[in-house]
Amino acid sequence: MHTPTAPVSVIVPVLDELPMVAALDRQLRALADHGCETIVVDGGSSDGSFERLAAPGRCVLRSAPGRARQMNAGAQLASRDVLLFLHADTRIEASAIDALCAALARSRGRWGRFDVRIAGCSRWLPLVAALMNLRSRLSGIATGDQAIFVRRDAFTSIGGFADQPLLEDVELCRRLRRGYGRPLCLAARVVTSGRRWDTRGAWPTIVLMWRLRWDYWRGVAPERLAERYR
Repeated sequence: MHTPTAPVSVIVPVLDELPMVAALDRQLRALADHGCETIVVDGGSSDGSFERLAAPGRCVLRSAPGRARQMNAGAQLASRDVLLFLHADTRIEASAIDALCAALARSRGRWGRFDVRIAGCSRWLPLVAALMNLRSRLSGIATGDQAIFVRRDAFTSIGGFADQPLLEDVELCRRLRRGYGRPLCLAARVVTSGRRWDTRGAWPTIVLMWRLRWDYWRGVAPERLAERYR
């Protein structure tokens, strides 16, 4: 049975993600079966991630390290009208792709994001996810964990992701909101890993992320913020 081509290029930046490779490979195969173009951009993995993700019909390339640079490199090769930026530890169902296409078709929106659920051990993660979803609805700013999507012409017009080591997702949203209005906030959920919250603790991670965002809005250089994030 022929699978219709979806107008979506899924771009995944990867760097030493070997524990996630098997699940990511299954994810990309499912998206390709649903008609999406899939592009993996490796930032210089030394653990075999690049080789393990190579598959027929999938574009896998190397670029300079840095999530923003990797996603920009993937966008340059994308052939579809809609770019969907997916983190290596985030999972999305085919039904969410359908919801994305339907939302863009029935509105004038040029970009958006999904609601997120965080998979992990901490009992606080449902609350963290709910606050992330609410915050982005109120502010019009999304995080990369929410699988940001954007029409290619809008992405190109704002110059893509800023070449910075942290909060490139926030900066992208600021530019898109300024140029194209508020995002489409889809209730369809993507599931992202809670490994950072589990490893470092839910509340310390929440406090850190809020402080980083606050300092970014105050004009602190992303390079300084990245040192605190590591």
